[in-house]
Amino acid sequence: MRTFRRLLALIVGGVACVAMLGMCLFLYNLVAPPGDAGSLLVTGKTMATPASVEDLALYAYLQQHQAELGAASSSDNAPVPFTIAPGELPTDVAARLQHQNLITNAEVFVNLVKYKKVGTKIQAGEYVLRRTMTMEEIVEALQHGLAKMITVTVRPGWRAEEIADYLGTLGLKNYNRDQFLRLVREGKFDYAFLRDRPKNAPPSLEGFLFPESYYVPFDIANDALIQLMLDTFGQRVTEKTRQQIAAQKMTLYEAVTLAAIVERESVVAAERPIIASVFLNRLKKKMFLQADSTAQYALGYQPTTKQWWKSPVTIEELSGADSPYNTYRNQGLPPGPICNPSLASIVAVAQPAQTDYLFFFSKGDGTHAFAKTFEEHQQNQQKYGK
Repeated sequence: MRTFRRLLALIVGGVACVAMLGMCLFLYNLVAPPGDAGSLLVTGKTMATPASVEDLALYAYLQQHQAELGAASSSDNAPVPFTIAPGELPTDVAARLQHQNLITNAEVFVNLVKYKKVGTKIQAGEYVLRRTMTMEEIVEALQHGLAKMITVTVRPGWRAEEIADYLGTLGLKNYNRDQFLRLVREGKFDYAFLRDRPKNAPPSLEGFLFPESYYVPFDIANDALIQLMLDTFGQRVTEKTRQQIAAQKMTLYEAVTLAAIVERESVVAAERPIIASVFLNRLKKKMFLQADSTAQYALGYQPTTKQWWKSPVTIEELSGADSPYNTYRNQGLPPGPICNPSLASIVAVAQPAQTDYLFFFSKGDGTHAFAKTFEEHQQNQQKYGK
């Protein structure tokens, strides 16, 4: 009796296996392109044929999703940093890839990894991907990495020329200073936060090249690097901050223009909102801003000292620099930002201290003495002046 049962179990199991194989072959033939024996094409190459029943089922699934396998998620070629943590599962990696719009279907990606048997080969580390890559290319990239990477650190308060000079010291493969500055000055990048610039404002991207440390490919293109800085500005300057700026009855462009002055005039972080309040108070009273940094910007590069911000600067230079940016000679805000301010300076303009101050004077240690009247300001000059 036991022998009979064992024999029966073997027969049933065999029939089930044959049935499963038959079903997989049916599905395989169902989705296979006519006249192509079911070849699965990914990024123009024929994928290896199935080696097992399980592979055949995955092969049939992937055959149905060839369009997603062979198409990029976007035409945007900007570099996208992507990190894989140690021990992270392919399903988690796939979910984040889809969330960042690097792939269109996480399930297809996971099944592609299973079919290629590379789940254990996907390495933890830092990667740079692009939305123009296909799933097959991304799977390959996550096994081997991409181009050599480098950290680019843009400092708050740098003007575009300083950024350009700094980039030139890094040895970036495709960097060209003249092209970088031309792209910045022409400003032909389509972002919502650039559209509220006044019609008579310079098209320059000055003020919007967000100060940050960027981990980028060694061969990154000039326009891709600029786009990365602009993308970061758009992400870091939140909707809440923009609403607070609007509450000050300022456009974002005006706020960034003032934040650039606050950035150059501030040394101690805690004073930023106070300094912002001084300039806002002066604007309300239609007083000249008289910001030294705007005259320094107008004076430009100093060949003898190799400075972009002349220091010290004389009273004659402050009042004599003939430029629309010089707020000693021109009332109101300058035509545009004089540097690329930090988020802290932008927030200081969005959330200024509530003061009646109209003047401030350097104490010589990075801090300032603030005054409500010109008489108090003169006293501070006598007290802290050299």
